[in-house]
Amino acid sequence: MEIMIPRLFIPPKSSFFLFGPRGTGKSTWLRKNMPGAVWIDLLEADEFRSYSARPERLKELVFASESKTVVIDEIQKVPVLLSVVHSLIESKLGLRFILTGSSSRKLKKTGADLLAGRVIKQSFHPFMAIELGKKFNLVSALKQGLLPLVFSAVDPSAVLRTYASLYVREEVQAEGLVRNIGNFSRFLEAISFSHGALLNTSNVARECEVERKVVESYITILENLLLAFRVPVFLKKAKKAMIKHSKFYYFDAGVYRSLRPCGPLDRPEEIEGAALEGLVAQHLVAWSSYRWEKNKVYFWRTASGSEVDFVVYGEEVFWAIEVKNAAKIRPEDLRSLRSFKSEYPQSSAFLLYRGKERLIKDNVLCIPCDEFLTNLDPRKIDASPIL
Repeated sequence: MEIMIPRLFIPPKSSFFLFGPRGTGKSTWLRKNMPGAVWIDLLEADEFRSYSARPERLKELVFASESKTVVIDEIQKVPVLLSVVHSLIESKLGLRFILTGSSSRKLKKTGADLLAGRVIKQSFHPFMAIELGKKFNLVSALKQGLLPLVFSAVDPSAVLRTYASLYVREEVQAEGLVRNIGNFSRFLEAISFSHGALLNTSNVARECEVERKVVESYITILENLLLAFRVPVFLKKAKKAMIKHSKFYYFDAGVYRSLRPCGPLDRPEEIEGAALEGLVAQHLVAWSSYRWEKNKVYFWRTASGSEVDFVVYGEEVFWAIEVKNAAKIRPEDLRSLRSFKSEYPQSSAFLLYRGKERLIKDNVLCIPCDEFLTNLDPRKIDASPIL
């Protein structure tokens, strides 16, 4: 049973999609916050069969209910229901639909755009540190991640070990998304080496022994299943030559750790460093999402090799953030931030590290990583808790 920890997600008052990977707590949150809603759970076999055979049954159910709120859990299982939802919204009966999904693939193929402008798209994420408060532990988060499903488990490691295979079995294999499950399973491990790095599909293809186009299709599957995301390079008013590749991240540090092979030749600090950067990435993405995406997350890398891990840019903030998995700060750790600041003096520069003190070095605010994460609050519209 999931621990009932208050979430920072604020639902729209109108109808909305609620996307998020399995285990992020979408259904748990809705059960608590929408107690009187009409509820359709398409993971239940009988309901899946019923609505697949007769999607118009939704109208009969809604018209017979006094509730004006309708939750359809895992809508991608029966995407034809979108047409019925569209019809009911157009009927102007004051109905509010909440459509959850852990995959956007079928919805894209079957026309979720039908509801564009009528149903807002929202996202649900793993726990943020500020949601957990005193329960947040950086060391634990780096090993097990922040998925509510895992966080509340008696044996988190066991749940993580089976999490990816659940998707492979119930989404990838059952839906026939790939011809060769063995190749896809090898790909899940191979691309874990790209977590927090520039995405080079040719290298991943070579490791998997498949064609580059196959790897590109696999990456699209991961993104459609909401298991991974890409961070684009920051190019606004760039004065220097920039690289064009995006960076790749699994959506949760624990999922990354569960898929990343570890052997005698793997340095623990390398794996831990990628996990730390990924943990910051998932927090920034969640923060941006819960701030209604007024600010976007990028990274910065010049053709000459200067790189800043994250640039958060938008209506509200302009941050340059470097992440270091070290307890001490070396002068060279600040070099890329100084370079970025010289090109974008309007930005605020931060270095996140594993030390315990706030420091100012070369006009860069150096903050303990756990302090930064626990103060990253989407309810506050300025940077005051960080600055």
